[in-house]
Amino acid sequence: MSTKKEKPPIPAPVTGIVPAPIPRDLDAEQLADIERFEKAIAQYLGGDMPEDVFRVMRLNNGIYGQRQGGTNQMIRIKLPAGTITPEQLDLMADLATEYSRGWGHITTRQNIQFHFVELRRLPELMRRLAAVGLTSREACGDTVRNVMACHLAGACPYEKLDVTPWAEAVYRHFVRNPLGQRLPRKFKVNFSGCSTDCGQAMFNDVGVVAVNRTKEDGTVESGFRVYIAGGLGATPHPALALEEFTPRELLLPTVEAVLRVFDQTGNRDNKLRARLKWVIDELGIDEVRRRVLMLRHTLPASSTWPGGIPPEVSVPGDAPAGVTADGEVTEVGQGVRVELRSSDPFTRWVQTSVIRGVAKGTVSAVAYAALGDITSDQFRALASIQRELGADVRLSNRQNVVFRNLTEEQLRTLYDRLDTIGMARPGAELARDVVACPGADTCNIAVTQSRGLAKAIGDQLEEEGLAEVGGVRINISGCTNSCGQHHASDIGLFGAERRANGRSLPGYQLLLGGHVADEQIQFGQKALRLPAKGAPAAVADVVRRFADERSAGETFAKWLERVGGASSVADGLRHHDHVPTPDDRPDFYVDYDETGPYVAEVSESECAT
Repeated sequence: MSTKKEKPPIPAPVTGIVPAPIPRDLDAEQLADIERFEKAIAQYLGGDMPEDVFRVMRLNNGIYGQRQGGTNQMIRIKLPAGTITPEQLDLMADLATEYSRGWGHITTRQNIQFHFVELRRLPELMRRLAAVGLTSREACGDTVRNVMACHLAGACPYEKLDVTPWAEAVYRHFVRNPLGQRLPRKFKVNFSGCSTDCGQAMFNDVGVVAVNRTKEDGTVESGFRVYIAGGLGATPHPALALEEFTPRELLLPTVEAVLRVFDQTGNRDNKLRARLKWVIDELGIDEVRRRVLMLRHTLPASSTWPGGIPPEVSVPGDAPAGVTADGEVTEVGQGVRVELRSSDPFTRWVQTSVIRGVAKGTVSAVAYAALGDITSDQFRALASIQRELGADVRLSNRQNVVFRNLTEEQLRTLYDRLDTIGMARPGAELARDVVACPGADTCNIAVTQSRGLAKAIGDQLEEEGLAEVGGVRINISGCTNSCGQHHASDIGLFGAERRANGRSLPGYQLLLGGHVADEQIQFGQKALRLPAKGAPAAVADVVRRFADERSAGETFAKWLERVGGASSVADGLRHHDHVPTPDDRPDFYVDYDETGPYVAEVSESECAT
């Protein structure tokens, strides 16, 4: 990254803004928490609180430092299960304009982030979040992070249970819970309603998949299969099954028992080996399993015993959506077959973005948010659309917005409204839907501009007529830490410094074949290293070859296996690894969205993902 880059302007303080009124029944604990943080900011800026002490408090409140330094901050807002209301969308519009750069960013963990927020203004922003039932608490730091769930939970034709209320119950049990404030490292929980695993449970500290089992009397019981100790990062680990079947009334005690074992055994001396996956490496899965189940057995003696069906589940219920006997059912999950068979824009959008098959007679549809970015005007328009259609809205782990509980008759209206704000382009499960982390635009530890590469790849695919190839996912991270989830995608790239001709230049490692489905995960295999400016053409070549060679219904993973794997495909891409001299191609030595020579400039990690 160049130190000469023209950085985005830092928003000037906005005067005359009247904070949103705080409802009288607002959570007193949340308000007290914000007040404590406000006092800590004053103490820190006044020199009365050490940097290391304030950093922990800042991160636990969901506030992450930026590479620009000073008092520029990123705030990460937790949205359990990705759920969001019209009032919350309206607030996102206000926050984008009044505190940030005019837009917000959907993360791969169903959060919304705003950058360039002035530290002194964060308490008033947090109070406005509280007024609409949101918080940034524990969205960062060594805590229990945002609890995720499949974006189709409660609307999926394949689910065994609606995991939405379960994600909400886990979130409510652990937010501000003393058990989760100073863990050895971050702790991530994820839910999927079926083995298709759209929620990506297989690479989380706790991944929960809804399953059924047939009892001895022939009746069918719904419950869960709990996986533990998965993770991505520089050294990915697949999650491992804790037990064959976990009854519904034991789910929260099971998650708490895993957390307690992690708290007791996690490495507090080496941050690089502090995640639960490293506990498995040290103790072995059998010993960790024994400790978790033993601790769960003793938890009824705890004063905060979380057993039974929590009210977050018992009140709304968790019955699966179900499927119609003769209705059309849309395939879901990574590798689904997507074909565009019409020239009509509305029909093309329906073919790629609409999911059918719910017995309740509803359908779901995806609004495409390029790079996961949503402007203030788009936030406000999405709120208006949600109100007009009476829809349920979720954010997806592919950084899009999903409208659910629609009728067939509402699809045309939704399309027209989305088209007006530039979010009706066919994108879901198509090559153009590139996922990227924020990268060196704002992140302290990124070494490349992953967002810039994502745009360049999208542009290359559009130019070559490959943007609408279906069934191929592309994910990019600006470093090895996999915030962009590059390990789990068909085509993955992560940033790395390259050297050639005596100069540094931005580069990427290309991975192929990452796949999550059927309660299994296959991490992408290394293909070859590429200069950043050679990566778009290389990715386009892979997408083109897949489109030309796959058989009917063949997934990317199956095609890759058939043609000889990542190394075989890499053999046809080596010409893209050529690095010209600085005199011939000076642009190769400048990263995307930069203006000066590349410099791999990083600072201390603050636990970005």
